[in-house]
Amino acid sequence: MTNPEVAILMLCLFIFLVLLGFPIAFTLLAMGVGFGYYAYYQGGLESISDVFNNNIFYLLNQNTYSVMENDILVAIPLFLFMGYVVERANIVDKLFYSLYMAARNLPGSLAIAALITCAVFSTASGIVGAVVTLMGLLAYPAMANANYDKSFASGVICAGGTLGILIPPSIMLIVYAAIAELSPLRLYAAAVFPGLILAGLYIVYVIVRVYFNPSLAPKPNLEDVPPPKEIYLDLLVSFVPLTLLIMLVLGSILGGLATPAEAAAMGALGGLVLAFLYRSLTWAKVKESVFLTAKATAMVCWLFVGSWTFASVFSYLGGHDLISDWVLGMDLKPWQFLVMAQLIIFFLGWPLEWSEILIIFVPIFLPLLDQFGVNPYFFAMLVALNLQTSFLTPPMAMSAYYLKGVLKKQIELMDIFKGIMPYLGIVIFAMFLMYQFPGIALWFPDYLFGVYVP
Repeated sequence: MTNPEVAILMLCLFIFLVLLGFPIAFTLLAMGVGFGYYAYYQGGLESISDVFNNNIFYLLNQNTYSVMENDILVAIPLFLFMGYVVERANIVDKLFYSLYMAARNLPGSLAIAALITCAVFSTASGIVGAVVTLMGLLAYPAMANANYDKSFASGVICAGGTLGILIPPSIMLIVYAAIAELSPLRLYAAAVFPGLILAGLYIVYVIVRVYFNPSLAPKPNLEDVPPPKEIYLDLLVSFVPLTLLIMLVLGSILGGLATPAEAAAMGALGGLVLAFLYRSLTWAKVKESVFLTAKATAMVCWLFVGSWTFASVFSYLGGHDLISDWVLGMDLKPWQFLVMAQLIIFFLGWPLEWSEILIIFVPIFLPLLDQFGVNPYFFAMLVALNLQTSFLTPPMAMSAYYLKGVLKKQIELMDIFKGIMPYLGIVIFAMFLMYQFPGIALWFPDYLFGVYVP
């Protein structure tokens, strides 16, 4: 039953319900089943058993089974567990203090230490909420005590905390690989330099802005500063083990020695070893990490079941064909298509989170990439950079709400919004930079795995 008008109604109703605050995964599921029942309806409700004689229920069952047997998605709970264990190992606070001591002579040293800590911890965690929350409790009080501008300090934490969805090993990239049917190895390799460049641009921005406006981040009065030898020893003790764990996990994936799931299992074991070495491995912390991992994994799995059901019905009703014909009918050039697609994703970041954008809207553009001759891995990196904005764009800006949740009355939400706005510009600049120099995203995967051939 091709009915594009119903498909568009389905899409608009989904966005409306999400904005009202309904749970995303179950909204997708309900919309998929409800509109799917209409799409696959064959008539004849002579008995109660006929009510369930509809192909939508078979489709739902098959999608659920497909999620459960997807090898790529196995890596998600293992990476999540690694992140939660590392978070509770008291490594991050030692790392932050050591980086601050090492960068104490630079403008905005606390902010620089916070950004580097966010970048390192994000790669081990990949959980934006966990990074922003922990750094809000750890770094923000230190910056507040040093009389940092509230908006400036909150912007650093919110922007730094979102790096985990871009820098490998990223949960978001695993989800993207499953949706677009791309190699997670190539996606990880493609994301290395864009992630490092974005983090570097954040640090450069902090240094330059504080240099010209020192009142934003006054130099704190340091008393009883440890000797340099002791500072760098502490830095080695806190920085090296975590970095080695990340490099081991990522290196085994990029080197072809392990699949993402196998590397994630190794990372989870490594997280437990680190927690043991730092004498913070307790049964209570392990149990809490397992519970949080199960909770987050269940959310991701139901998102997939719901989104695949929703997307299948949307496509069956003719929604994808309608949008594809509309875009192709505009006779766009490849660069115009890329700009249009990224603008749509950017504006969707205002009301929606990255998961809804990635699972519902990105698949609409994927079939068009061949038509415009766009490398799917290059497009994926543009999307990955763009999705940073979904955490930084009001009114949703989930990183701001995470920070507000832990700081409560210490700062107003509008002050946080004010602090994160410059980083939106930096993300857009990074996207422009990568568009001008595609090798930022494509050189490393081509070097490791050979030139991509569609």
